[in-house]
Amino acid sequence: MDMSTVLEIVTSSNPGMVRSNNEDAVMANMECGFAVLADGMGGYNAGEVASGMATTMLGAELPKAFLEREPSSVVGGRSWAEVTLETLMGLVNSAIYQSSQTQPQYAGMGTTLVVAVFHDNRVTVGHIGDSRMYRLRGEDFQQITRDHSLLQEQLDAGLITPEQARHSQNKNLVTRAVGIDPEVAAEIHDHAVIPGDVYLLCSDGLNDMVEDDEIAMTLGALSANLELCAMQLIQMANDNGGRDNVSVILVKVKGEYPAARGWWSRFLAWFK
Repeated sequence: MDMSTVLEIVTSSNPGMVRSNNEDAVMANMECGFAVLADGMGGYNAGEVASGMATTMLGAELPKAFLEREPSSVVGGRSWAEVTLETLMGLVNSAIYQSSQTQPQYAGMGTTLVVAVFHDNRVTVGHIGDSRMYRLRGEDFQQITRDHSLLQEQLDAGLITPEQARHSQNKNLVTRAVGIDPEVAAEIHDHAVIPGDVYLLCSDGLNDMVEDDEIAMTLGALSANLELCAMQLIQMANDNGGRDNVSVILVKVKGEYPAARGWWSRFLAWFK
């Protein structure tokens, strides 16, 4: 199925008001129905290299995997989308780690990563680090991912309040990132999707600068024009200081997209 008939996707990335280079990277494939956002880290241009490697590899390999099998097909009790994300995110981690170990100029580089694959009226989300995915459904705005960060661990343990977290100096201390260690565990979940949903993938350059309720209000007011909405979100981050690179991907679901389940599809599945 050509997902561009049921999805609208807009990507945008900006260096912000303080940094001279942009270490974020974004990409989307509307036909295959997936989006990737990475927020790089490391000295000089190394973060830019890490995030670029992540988006380039996933952008190339996900379509190949989904030509091999439908994302919603079941493999070992899990969807092919979930299996593929876990495998490819592991390969991306290995590639970035090996580059950082063998090329001195890239030592210590890494990146966060959030990937969304839309299939069978669902979205499979894989993430590592503190780049986020949110969902606006009607008037209900929710953060779908849970940060892999020191701040989130402190919140979970009840050591700080949400109000204290908003003003913490530890916002950028991630507990999990791509390319830092030989192996990393991606967190992957499936979520039901309904027409009218709007999904936001973003780097922390947005949510560190703009409160969630302001993000929700902007999505609600401007979701009819995703290009304008993305521009406004980035402008809000920059107006509030723009201390980091800021990147957003907006995905609007325009209709249902169930997987084919006819007898022919079931017959072919026996040979896969």
